[in-house]
Amino acid sequence: MIALVAMKMFRARCLQCLAISGSVRALHKDYRTATPQNFSSYESMKQDFKLEIPEYFNFAEDVLDQWTKMEKVGKRPSNPAFWWINGKGEEMRWSFEELGSLSRKFANILTEACSLKRGDPVIVILPKIPEWWLANVACLRTGTILIPGTTQLTQKDILYRLQSSKAKCIITDDALAPAVDAIASKCENLHSKLIVSQNSREGWGNLKEMMKCASDNHSCVKTKHNEMMAIYFTSGTTGQPKMIGHTHSSFGLGLYVNGRYWLDLTPLDVMWNTSDTGWAKSAWSSVFSPWIQGACVFAHYLPRFEPNSILQTLSEFPITVFCSAPTAYRMLLQNGIKRSWKFRSLKHCVSAGEPISPEVTEQWRSSTGLDIYEGYGQTETVLICGNFKGMKIKPGSMGKPSPAFDVKILDENGSVLPPGQEGDIGLQVLPKRPFGLFTHYVNNPSKTASTQRGNYYLTGDRGYMDEDGYFWFVARSDDIILSSGYRIGPFEVESALMEHPAIAESAVVSSPDPIRGEVKGFHFSEQRFQRNWWSGADSECYLHFLPSLLF
Repeated sequence: MIALVAMKMFRARCLQCLAISGSVRALHKDYRTATPQNFSSYESMKQDFKLEIPEYFNFAEDVLDQWTKMEKVGKRPSNPAFWWINGKGEEMRWSFEELGSLSRKFANILTEACSLKRGDPVIVILPKIPEWWLANVACLRTGTILIPGTTQLTQKDILYRLQSSKAKCIITDDALAPAVDAIASKCENLHSKLIVSQNSREGWGNLKEMMKCASDNHSCVKTKHNEMMAIYFTSGTTGQPKMIGHTHSSFGLGLYVNGRYWLDLTPLDVMWNTSDTGWAKSAWSSVFSPWIQGACVFAHYLPRFEPNSILQTLSEFPITVFCSAPTAYRMLLQNGIKRSWKFRSLKHCVSAGEPISPEVTEQWRSSTGLDIYEGYGQTETVLICGNFKGMKIKPGSMGKPSPAFDVKILDENGSVLPPGQEGDIGLQVLPKRPFGLFTHYVNNPSKTASTQRGNYYLTGDRGYMDEDGYFWFVARSDDIILSSGYRIGPFEVESALMEHPAIAESAVVSSPDPIRGEVKGFHFSEQRFQRNWWSGADSECYLHFLPSLLF
């Protein structure tokens, strides 16, 4: 019965989408607007945005150490710079001064014990533990190139990253050290291994023990703004993961846009971002954006996503800004978020990483009284588009362009398309390249060249802009489904399925068809089985639709 109802609803929605070119042009409900702290309106934000790029810039010295000076003279609130908990009663709070002292000790370990020099690549694969943040800042101070990795990497994944990046040092924990040892002999550039552990391991430097005797007397290197700062591996829909290069200014200064405008942070705020430490989203919202604004970075170490723990943390700690992926918001809604949860400090919720459906934003607002401000960007960029405080939210929209970029919808020739027409999402890079953009795909000039069409960088996503200047995501360029002459975006189909109350999650992919070119094959999980679906248990229950029944 569920399958039949959902299928009928989906078919009706698809027919509606075909009648209205551009897909998800649903009715836009009026949402209230919140008052921003750092700007008066979207228009003023765009008009007033100016950021000078100095010849030399290093985030550790030019931002973090400056906040330390502000602390010392009483010009910053007593809010911590870093606040970490693990759900087992352990808690750690650092001021900017303490963060500076500890990161300088870490920096000395990198340069002295590991003999690393400026420009040397360092792979860091750690969960949400304090040492991950110290590693970030230590790499900044030494001019070494940070390469984060998710703790879900396999032995094969780690080998690929070590060999591709020619990393000279790897920092990880007990869980992944055996995998590193198994492939280290195949990595001729790797000469230093640091482990975060309570126990010693042969061939590894024990970071906890080394920190006890390291000096905090360290002088930050003087880096040019366009020197390589970090490399992020990102997986596209095809091929091996790409290495994305960012400079000290592209993220270190560029993410000012995120922190000041989209997150709307001040030194009084406590920012909690739940994303994995291996992704650029952690750089966005767990390092650069909040610390640029002098806000507190909050972190909760959870081995796995636990909705009740998330909700309890939001209710017990003075978190003012919360960032999580749409999937996480859906999980929180499906696991009993009610008016009984009182988030007394929470005032701003944001989401990124994937499109968020209007149903989730409406349910979250109904349950918490707070809107979710969606943002759109990539590992290659800072915020491209966003829903900002003070502007009307159109559910399902990515919002309007951030001050960092001139965003357009382009046709196959690189010409700008008018409102309402679907095309490729592009950022103007000529005659002047925006500084919030990556430098290149490392060791992949052909891929780098393929991202430019005329004067524009292509994001690889397709979308359209409406008459009010709001941008709407349709699909990845290589995910578009061509069926019987129609262009169908997977997201619109997934959104239609998600409207049914019995469906907790859905995914849409194409399947070859000899007559129509492609048809849609999709899975969805029933609400009552969502807990098993999330944990990956064998008891997951999917209902399969037959695409041939839909048209």
